[in-house]
Amino acid sequence: MNITGRLTRDAEVRTTSQEKQVVNFSIATNDSYRNKQGERIEQTTYFDCSYWISPNVAKILTKGTLVELTGRVSARAWTGNDGEAHAGLNFHTSNIKLHGGGKKSETAQTTTGTSNNKSEDDLPF
Repeated sequence: MNITGRLTRDAEVRTTSQEKQVVNFSIATNDSYRNKQGERIEQTTYFDCSYWISPNVAKILTKGTLVELTGRVSARAWTGNDGEAHAGLNFHTSNIKLHGGGKKSETAQTTTGTSNNKSEDDLPF
């Protein structure tokens, strides 16, 4: 399944009791439609996401970044301390595609370490 949305907060790396690292973040997806009366209805769905493959991705998953995620969704329900019933959606992410828009201007690409030290006088045109 694929979902596209914006991060609602910066990603966090956590370590499990088995010493495995997981990146946790949340996204909001927006949908809109027109009802029978012709009114536009906006609907936002929130997903709590986890990514187990590499903790380094947390550096570029910042609030506001538009991402496209591939993975599987699961639902969970619990009773809060106040006795109220709660429910949420979890997205177990297997692939992340960045579309930009976060507060940091970093990119997910790494540099090769090679440099091209040509000056403007060396340009071929």
